Amino acid sequence: MDIKNAKVGFLGFGNMASAICDGLLLKKAVGPANIYACARDQNKLQANCKSRGINAASADELIRASDIVVIGVLPQQVEGVVKEYAAALRDKPIFSIAAGIGYARYVSYLGEGWHHISTIPNTPVAVGEGIIVAEDTHSLTAEQLELFEGVFGQIAKIEYFSPELLSLGGTGAGCSPAFVDVFMEALADGLVKHGMTRAKAYSIIPQMMIGTATYFMKSGQHPGALKDAVCTPGGTTIAGISALEEKGFRHSVIYAIDKVMAKKKTL
Repeated sequence: MDIKNAKVGFLGFGNMASAICDGLLLKKAVGPANIYACARDQNKLQANCKSRGINAASADELIRASDIVVIGVLPQQVEGVVKEYAAALRDKPIFSIAAGIGYARYVSYLGEGWHHISTIPNTPVAVGEGIIVAEDTHSLTAEQLELFEGVFGQIAKIEYFSPELLSLGGTGAGCSPAFVDVFMEALADGLVKHGMTRAKAYSIIPQMMIGTATYFMKSGQHPGALKDAVCTPGGTTIAGISALEEKGFRHSVIYAIDKVMAKKKTL
């Protein structure tokens, strides 16, 4: 089908679903007239849809109108929602963004014959620079997979992981933006401590992050080699690196991943 004319429906319109919607609108991947959303809180839904120019709809209307249905409800609500609308969803490609609900869980809820792919997006999808971690075990047809990648690949890099690594991939892509936010805030605090205004600090830090990441991706070099290139003998940067090592920076980052994964096992 013509991807430009694809109709996308959001069953549940929380923070992540609205971030995906915003990215689609920003990148003009899908026009507002072709986006539908439904949610329990009707007042909030109407306000969110009006501000974006998209369609507020009932679940039945949304499924009927959409070429691809995004399951954006809370994980504990997924089973009830997909079972309630199972008949209507039978021939629709389902794009699930509910954390922890993989292919096997969908099969246990619906049985065989439905078309679904489980993913974990991150919030930068809102500006068209996201990552969508997707399970490589799915039941989309080749045409449906092309539709999924054609639409959502415009706002995110799509990376496929085996079922056993999906959660870990989601940690790397989904939780890490918060870690980076804390790092940027800490950098600003340090600059403010030495006399820079916070506004000026925040004017240079994000571009530094973007430039560093872009340089890493395009250079093909190991991040350690890029770090070494900035650290002149007896210089200022190596003094800062030494301070980070002294305070256990690397260990803290690794420990944060440990704690996230441990928490996921209890959910």
